[in-house]
Amino acid sequence: MVLRRVTRLAVAQGHVASYVHNQVSAGLGKIGVLIALESAASDEVLAPLGRQLAMHIAAANPQYLDQSSVSAAALDRERAVLRDQALESGKSLDIVDRMVEGRLRKFYEDTVLLDQVYVIDGESRVGKAIEAAAKAAGKPIKVAAFVRFSLGEGIDKPPSDFAGEVAAQIH
Repeated sequence: MVLRRVTRLAVAQGHVASYVHNQVSAGLGKIGVLIALESAASDEVLAPLGRQLAMHIAAANPQYLDQSSVSAAALDRERAVLRDQALESGKSLDIVDRMVEGRLRKFYEDTVLLDQVYVIDGESRVGKAIEAAAKAAGKPIKVAAFVRFSLGEGIDKPPSDFAGEVAAQIH
């Protein structure tokens, strides 16, 4: 077994929830998620919410917590790709700029946790679902951090040439 990443999440007040997807035995599965919720709400409120959010993260694979956590480099790279695609349409530059901004909103909806459609209900955004849970609990709830682990991530497999391997064994 080779550990490629280790992350520790902790909160001063709140709850750290976990979820293991495709669990074959206790703690063993293909995707693991940790999520840290900061709140003065009780564990009876935070534990199920944390588990549902962790399930969402396992399914939707967000890359960022909120829009402010998207790195400038990633945003610039995405803007450049979207601009190139929009310029190919032959539209004027002011329309291209509006197209880029519209597609950037889609980028946020795909990659930012709080902007994603919540897979548990399929309608609301994750940020709105957390707000609703906070309102029901009577205490603010904030996602402090999350981490998603996937079995085999980061493994570089060298390209293999099966015919070459067989030929090498014969000679």
